[in-house]
Amino acid sequence: MKDSFKTKSKGLLGLFFLSTTALASAQESKGCFNINADVVSSYVWRGINQESNQPNIQPTVSYTNGGFNIGTWGSGNFTGSLKEFDFYVTYAFPHFFSVTLTDYNWNFTKSHFIYNSNRTDHVFEGTLSYAGTEYFPLSASLNTMFFGADKNAEGDNAYSTYVELSYPITSNAKLFLGTSLFDGPAYGTNGFGVTNLCIRICKTIYFSDKFCLPVYGIAGFNPDAENAFLVAGITL
Repeated sequence: MKDSFKTKSKGLLGLFFLSTTALASAQESKGCFNINADVVSSYVWRGINQESNQPNIQPTVSYTNGGFNIGTWGSGNFTGSLKEFDFYVTYAFPHFFSVTLTDYNWNFTKSHFIYNSNRTDHVFEGTLSYAGTEYFPLSASLNTMFFGADKNAEGDNAYSTYVELSYPITSNAKLFLGTSLFDGPAYGTNGFGVTNLCIRICKTIYFSDKFCLPVYGIAGFNPDAENAFLVAGITL
């Protein structure tokens, strides 16, 4: 059964890449490559502090063509004790919805190219997102881990699932509410739990007509873990 699931998963993954590549090539607009990086005071993901409040640099390299976006995202602290390398593919449909497949790797205890479900450091996650409308800009995402190192106590796939809602309250401030729907090893929850209740505020600092620096701050709580966090970030 496990071998069959692994084979099917690889087949579905291959089909996903082939279909998204075909969609990209069909776009009439010319694609472009992008690179940027954030420097953050600490790395907090979905309300979960990933380490002991150390600064991280988080680069992104991506290619966009119409509704198609493919890229890599990473995070690493300045002492080298934390590393993450993620790969993602997103396709945005014309009417507010998008789908994403993400390959997370934040352990690096094994070879990066091991994809056996019981031995890999990778975690695959599928995401369905809704961007909201101009008249009611409430956005939502449903994120489920379905393959890899996300295991429960019995060693089976835990299918950790995270739902997030966000709503802009001003032009530069947005509220977020994120929950783990049930037991989630990735979020440390036993059953349903609110892990991310925060506000993100952005600002652009202008040094001259030709140089400016986007900065942001995130203040929030993880009610399930009874923690609070405050993050400052700069986008380069």
